[in-house]
Amino acid sequence: MTNQPNQQNPQNQSSYDPYGQQPQAWPGQGYQGYEDPHAAQQYTQQWQGQTWETQNHRAVSAQAPDPETAILTPQAPRPPQSPQSPRTQEPPAAPAATDATGYGPATVGGNARVTDAQRARAEGRSPIIEPGMQPAALTALLGLLLAGAAAVGTWALLVPLVILQAVTAAGWFRLNGMWPARQGIALGFAGALAADAALLVSGRSPSAILGTIGVWVLLALVLQLRSHADPDERMYGLMATVAASALAIVAGGYLAAAADAVTVGAVAVAAAVLARALPLPTPASVVVSLLAAAGAGIAMGAVTDLGTSGALLGAGAAVCALIGHRVASYDYPSRFVHFTAGVALPLAAAAPAVYVLGRALA
Repeated sequence: MTNQPNQQNPQNQSSYDPYGQQPQAWPGQGYQGYEDPHAAQQYTQQWQGQTWETQNHRAVSAQAPDPETAILTPQAPRPPQSPQSPRTQEPPAAPAATDATGYGPATVGGNARVTDAQRARAEGRSPIIEPGMQPAALTALLGLLLAGAAAVGTWALLVPLVILQAVTAAGWFRLNGMWPARQGIALGFAGALAADAALLVSGRSPSAILGTIGVWVLLALVLQLRSHADPDERMYGLMATVAASALAIVAGGYLAAAADAVTVGAVAVAAAVLARALPLPTPASVVVSLLAAAGAGIAMGAVTDLGTSGALLGAGAAVCALIGHRVASYDYPSRFVHFTAGVALPLAAAAPAVYVLGRALA
């Protein structure tokens, strides 16, 4: 009798599926399947190494946090697992509200890991830090230089005015977080110098300021169109360049205004900024600043041809100066911002008021 080939049960040719599925046949395999599930798991572990069962995972030991992500996901170390109960472990302890994050106190210099502005917004606080007394003293000094130079003559006024325009252009770029921005600063300062030259050539006509601003806006637009940066970055750079150029050019209004108006307005701005730096509540500080500027206007008007109308000119210049002071205080600026934009913006913002009120009250 011819021996027939041994017909095996197809179920006996299947291998054990470690994921709990039904046994499936493995092609080309002739071994018998395991009826004992423990024996099958032992064989599978020998073939695969270890399964996805949770008891085979070791407890993750506490490691040092990543310095780049430690702020975002502060975690407390997990307690070691007990060998008798590998599936049971205590949940990680919740971090404390502020001390576990590693944040430092809010400072003018900023935090190396998270900015003070971000932390202030997260905590619901205002991201405002005012420049303080030292920048205010520099603003007052520059204002007194403008007042004294205006009394001397036009060419003497150019020296402190050029300094004011250069600091204005640099401070605006730094205030917007764009540093270094040598091309933009140079472009804004060049526009201020062009406006000064146009003022001298045109007999100090204010149309020279408006014409220079229009030309520099077109020039900044052309330069940004040639840039290879992203569209958002180009738009942001264009706005910063146009604003810095406009502010530096507008500061040339001191050159277009009457000498007496410059003297009264610059001294009023100096008094307003110094009073604003006093440790007073904001509403009271603003009122004291306006009163100090009006008083300085009256005092300087007595030694010029403006007389008592110097109070109105001083108060108007102080309002614009306080706006510039507020802008320089925004978004937790650095000390460099305080000593550039914080010094120059009050005087630059007051220049249009000095010119307009000086012409109206003359």
